[in-house]
Amino acid sequence: MPLPSMVVHCDWSTSASKRWMSVAVLNEGRYWLGRVMPISSPQALLDAVMNAAPGPVLIGFDFPIGLPFQYGEKTGLADFRDCLAALGYGAWSNWFDVVDDVGDLSLHRPFYPQRPGGRSHAQLITALGVSDINQLRRSCEMRTPSRAAACPLFWTLGGNQVGKAALAGWQEFLMPALEKPGTALWPFDGPVASLLERSRLVIAETYPADAYGQVGVVFKAGMSKTRQTDRQTFASKLIGWAQSRNHELDGGLEASIRDGFGDRPVGEDLFDAFLGLCGMLEVVCGHRPEGTPNQPKVGQWEGWIFGQASEPVSEAERPEETALRCGPFAPADHNQTSPAARGASNLL
Repeated sequence: MPLPSMVVHCDWSTSASKRWMSVAVLNEGRYWLGRVMPISSPQALLDAVMNAAPGPVLIGFDFPIGLPFQYGEKTGLADFRDCLAALGYGAWSNWFDVVDDVGDLSLHRPFYPQRPGGRSHAQLITALGVSDINQLRRSCEMRTPSRAAACPLFWTLGGNQVGKAALAGWQEFLMPALEKPGTALWPFDGPVASLLERSRLVIAETYPADAYGQVGVVFKAGMSKTRQTDRQTFASKLIGWAQSRNHELDGGLEASIRDGFGDRPVGEDLFDAFLGLCGMLEVVCGHRPEGTPNQPKVGQWEGWIFGQASEPVSEAERPEETALRCGPFAPADHNQTSPAARGASNLL
């Protein structure tokens, strides 16, 4: 089974100016990591990842990919893949429209609200016929020992909401990509190893904040990823992580890490794009399991966050920080030269 020729992580947003990607290219059995780059357009990204590498490409997005099981069961559709094919047509033609008037909330228009003022979770719970807000969370969004529960997919108000980014990501990239031959969706289509073996492009969901701890980044009380100086605090740890994993950092990327990804407001987006890639590489290189629990509803409706442990990982189970080449899969038969690897910096 080959390692992916390229691993891409995208920090996504409804705003085009806040979409960034971090890229790792396989080169002679190790990964070369390039500078974090802006995403010019979803179509350009799709064209690039479908044609940029000789072997399989693994791409991750930090928006939800999947639906809560309780909601999915009410649709009458077979599974998440079946639901994706129905969205935007017939009874589901307005599914992507965020509801403003609570009276318009329904199974076929579940995203709410468009604006603040008299809006509550209780209205969403009642309209969608569940008894608790947790029934509108997927299993991977529940509280863990290291973070609070995620915002429910259908709630579209507040700084931590993810629903609008998911709506944009599904329409602009996910659904067009799944129409392409050779595209697979993890974990709905199977384990990542088998998908990389038989697919041209494998799409997965990520959560950069979950990846922080996987590479030793822990924001203490009073710290914030929005501050350049706080991001700079982790520069030595991140560079040390890359060295311990035998990854090669582009000179520009290393400089950006040391600089805390700059003093612009988008610095936190660049930081998340890179940290999400680090978490994906931990799985790809065999230092962490992909994490999917053995639950039918996960593969049918909910999906999972790539690399998020289905059970808490004890300190004894954490990988040692030793210099290791990528595993557990053998490198692909193709031979990518260093110039070709460095060409990833011009992917878009």
